Amino acid sequence: MKNEAICGLDIGTTKTCAVVAVEGPNGLEIIGFGEAPSLGMRKGVVIDLDETIKSIEAATEKAERMAGVHIADAYVAVTGEHIRSTNNRAVVAVVSDDREVGNADVDRVIEASKIINLPADRQIIHAIPRYFTVDGQEGIDDPVGMAGGRLEVDTHIVTGGTSFLTNVLKCVHRAGLEATGLIFGPLASAASTLLPEERQVGVVLLDIGGGTTDIAVYSGGSALYTATIPVGGNILTNDVSLGLKTTLAEAEEIKQRHGSAGGTESGAGYAVRTLDGRATREVAAEQLRAIVVPRVLETFRMARAKIVENVPRDLVLGEVVLTGGGALLPGIEPLAEEVFGLPVRVGLPNAVIGGLTDALRAPQYATAIGLVLFGPDGGERFPKSRAGVSWLGRLRRWLKDFWN
Repeated sequence: MKNEAICGLDIGTTKTCAVVAVEGPNGLEIIGFGEAPSLGMRKGVVIDLDETIKSIEAATEKAERMAGVHIADAYVAVTGEHIRSTNNRAVVAVVSDDREVGNADVDRVIEASKIINLPADRQIIHAIPRYFTVDGQEGIDDPVGMAGGRLEVDTHIVTGGTSFLTNVLKCVHRAGLEATGLIFGPLASAASTLLPEERQVGVVLLDIGGGTTDIAVYSGGSALYTATIPVGGNILTNDVSLGLKTTLAEAEEIKQRHGSAGGTESGAGYAVRTLDGRATREVAAEQLRAIVVPRVLETFRMARAKIVENVPRDLVLGEVVLTGGGALLPGIEPLAEEVFGLPVRVGLPNAVIGGLTDALRAPQYATAIGLVLFGPDGGERFPKSRAGVSWLGRLRRWLKDFWN
């Protein structure tokens, strides 16, 4: 079992989550979970190495204790404003004598699609095939075994800033783990929350975390556009704290309990503790709503502007799925519907993975759970045997001065 264990590590702005899963009789099953406060990250970027390492160690220790296995490596979620995405197309000739597409041809064409104009300070995290084309026939999911002389692929490529990714890897390494792969957060969240039908028809996934909101647009079964905006739930908590003149802890509790819709009845209100915590005062629901609603609408409008700018105008989208801790905000769905003009639902980790308790079937754990689903199949792998030729290998050599 120990050799089969798959671990996902989501190092967020507010919390770090570690999930351990194994292959069971009915597919993957979660056998361990750990969560710890995260104080060393801000908007997806490491700002304190020691605090981030402590958070990783605490979360993985809890997951190991629950699972009864030792965690040696993990698929690690990354996010941040430094993440970029693009789509690229590549073509190769099928080289076999019988003109039958083989796995080697697929590997070659995907590698060819990675040849893009990339600055020296950026690295490819994902090159995900959207569809293949064989001798002009488009829309092929798996071309292996088909006859043809020309193989093309359309890929969705996600890149990140080398220094930002390096700092995450340093923290993981110093916490006693190896990164099996880096996964852009919303791709993992999509793996645990989206239905195949939604990905096919067209869907917008918004993963609202503490420091960032990640965007993933799916159509035709695959990711078409991904991005990050540097606004999350923490800025809303800060707004509530300033507006109601209370502590951040009290503001977070008020936000989660009342959000943008709670207590909107005429004359409704609730008690709020003062900054020194010694007294309370009555606050009208309208006062909270006046703080929360504009910020939430601004976040959704920022996300919509990104999508309008980067997604083809003729693309039909059928739904918006909200996940991440920010999706727990009461009354958030109508605000999203107002901005996007589409049906909205909150995305919970679904039943494709076993061992999910009610506590884990929550939007704030969508990324961590999605890592063990997406990682083995779609993650950019860093096998040790190829470390010398991968970009991770180059990073590791560069980091030896720090690690040793």
